[in-house]
Amino acid sequence: MSEKQGLTLAFVISLVGALIVLIFSLVNLVWFGSNAPNWGGFGDYMRNMMGGYHNFMGTYSSSTGFFTAISIVSFVCGVIMLMSALVLRIHPQEHFLWGIVIVVFSAISFVGMGGYFVGATFGIVGGVLALTYKPLM
Repeated sequence: MSEKQGLTLAFVISLVGALIVLIFSLVNLVWFGSNAPNWGGFGDYMRNMMGGYHNFMGTYSSSTGFFTAISIVSFVCGVIMLMSALVLRIHPQEHFLWGIVIVVFSAISFVGMGGYFVGATFGIVGGVLALTYKPLM
């Protein structure tokens, strides 16, 4: 039982990271995809000082299309991380390949904040654990 403990830990951490990335990117995708107001950002309510043509963010400050695209990228990365973690559990002999896939797509999910950086960090830690796993012969 102890010989697969390291791989099980890699699976669980990668799975948790993938679920965090998926949940938060789905929430962001619904929020920005529905053209909801950008509260807390450089959006509508800060038009006094930074409005008009003097806006330092340009069209990205009020455009939700840019953030929707980033949320889609993060969502796709979360799906690939989830599938890779599940395949890691099903085929433990291919731990090196799936560890690389988990690390790469966790790093790419940082573009969409990767589940507010927590999910991407969990994914990287789980992928590194899968990469460094050495089965007992």
